[in-house]
Amino acid sequence: MRDSSRNGWGRSRRSRAGAAALAVLLLGGAAGCFGSTDGTEGPSGSATKAAGRPTPKPTPTWDRSPASLVAVGDSITRGFDACSVLADCPEVSWATGTDAAVNSLARRLLGAQGAVERSWNLAVSGSRIAGLPQQMEQAVAHRPELVTVMTGANDACRSSVRDMTPVADFRTSFESALRTLRAELPKTQVYVASVPDLFRLWSQGRDNPLGKQVWKLGICQSMLGDADAMDERAVKRRDTVRERVVAYNRVLADVCAKDTKCRFDGGAVFNYAFTGTQLSQWDWFHPSRDGQGRLAEMAYRGVVGGR
Repeated sequence: MRDSSRNGWGRSRRSRAGAAALAVLLLGGAAGCFGSTDGTEGPSGSATKAAGRPTPKPTPTWDRSPASLVAVGDSITRGFDACSVLADCPEVSWATGTDAAVNSLARRLLGAQGAVERSWNLAVSGSRIAGLPQQMEQAVAHRPELVTVMTGANDACRSSVRDMTPVADFRTSFESALRTLRAELPKTQVYVASVPDLFRLWSQGRDNPLGKQVWKLGICQSMLGDADAMDERAVKRRDTVRERVVAYNRVLADVCAKDTKCRFDGGAVFNYAFTGTQLSQWDWFHPSRDGQGRLAEMAYRGVVGGR
């Protein structure tokens, strides 16, 4: 009788211990399903609510609605030859222009009045990437939330192929420009447009007599010189320029990818098939008002869309 009672008590104790272990396992499983052990909130939010802390919200790495904008770069961003021959026309700039027909990036992001009050165009016609660090220094003074960059065409558009900016130098200048910005404005976002396909611009304008006359004044001779020549030497020259532009765009993409606040357009400008209506009626090379509007559309998609 005593043995039987002892055995029965032992079985009961083991049963209670097993039930307790099962309860622990079940509770542990519930914690795994509905909350984490480090206090972060799961679907039920029980952990953070029990601790009396608000649910943490992740900080976005890219703000789709910056409140101010500075544009740096070259003649394309200055609206060169878009309004009159051989002259800047910043009011139609794709980046900061005030022209309603273009509907610049600044107008789309900041509104018509905001584009006037909170955007600045510091681009310089004829500038090359070596001048970008200095432009960035000027940009810092405005403390913008977004900087747009479009540069590199003049590094390939030289008097001859041998005068084009070496790829290594191009990289050094772009890295220096970003460092200049980051030293003062680590949180400012940067949108980088690709260098246009100069070969495509040549192919679009080569049948226009007026455009070719303007080209002879010295516009992008490495690509546009002897526009009608189709001999082996001329073909090789144009191919070499195009390859250099492709290399520049690789540099822009690579350097930008290392900065969490930088976005490259993925080759959108380079791949865009500009037509005659989107090129200047004076030089058939720079974007017209219509072309500037297309650039603004691409930039807006790049800024407000996903990476």
